[in-house]
Amino acid sequence: MHLLHKGFMKNYQCWYAHGEVFVSERRMEETVVGSTSSASNVHEAANDNNNPYSNMVIDAMRMNQGNVSQCPIVEEEPNADAARFFYLLKDSNEPLWDGCMNHSKLSAVAQVFTIKSDHGLSEVGYDKIIEWARSILPEGNRLKENFYAVKSMMKPLGLGYQKIDMCPNFCMLYYLENAEMTECMTCEHSRYKPKTSRGKTIVAYKKLRYFPITPRLQRLFMSPMTAEHMTWHQAHHAVDRVMVHPSNGEAWKHFNSVHPHFSAESRNVRLGLCTDGFNPFGSFAAPYSC
Repeated sequence: MHLLHKGFMKNYQCWYAHGEVFVSERRMEETVVGSTSSASNVHEAANDNNNPYSNMVIDAMRMNQGNVSQCPIVEEEPNADAARFFYLLKDSNEPLWDGCMNHSKLSAVAQVFTIKSDHGLSEVGYDKIIEWARSILPEGNRLKENFYAVKSMMKPLGLGYQKIDMCPNFCMLYYLENAEMTECMTCEHSRYKPKTSRGKTIVAYKKLRYFPITPRLQRLFMSPMTAEHMTWHQAHHAVDRVMVHPSNGEAWKHFNSVHPHFSAESRNVRLGLCTDGFNPFGSFAAPYSC
């Protein structure tokens, strides 16, 4: 109710009331001075930066290239992945137009991209808004011209997903040993829609979008803001007879005693599966649930 009536604290970007330490005020430009080849510059930038969009890029770099602090200090031409990172890092500090103080090339794209997602704008509608915005911005502005260009720019920051064909009646996935099948083994429904006279490609009736969990867990360790919480279960001080976390419970302690090698590494992740509303032991008409 407090949040509904009062809202969040304005300009509360560094969570000092929740234990987050203030970072240095030195700007990224003092660290990465137009260079696109030095990993040592990336290391300095990761440790000394207050630009939230640069931090976003650096966190993604840790995900895709390993921990930035472990980058070798070398002067050489970057590979394709590293080059994309350096371009994004440059975009996060390049003003939207010469003299702009409020937005960088990346921050403008990220915020408009978020507005599209939050409000369900179509790609055509997004392109029209961008076309209008570019017409009222100063000449030579760096706002991306359409949604396709924005997706290409933001793709290195994303985690992606895998498309898997599935039966339209939800019987099976065309995956692994069933990847080459053309009809459902249960209901015998065709996997692909009938070809049209103009169609050159085959199109599945239904697709599953699978979001692999491993890279998402890895990304939680890539950002300094979330990595600390991932090991909190071992770092916090327990209070006698007070359970503030599942690690204080008997089940967690029993698991530690059974799997001491696993529990010795605080960064190992324990996953819980919530089955609320799903009854594995009977029909929906059964008098019991779990």
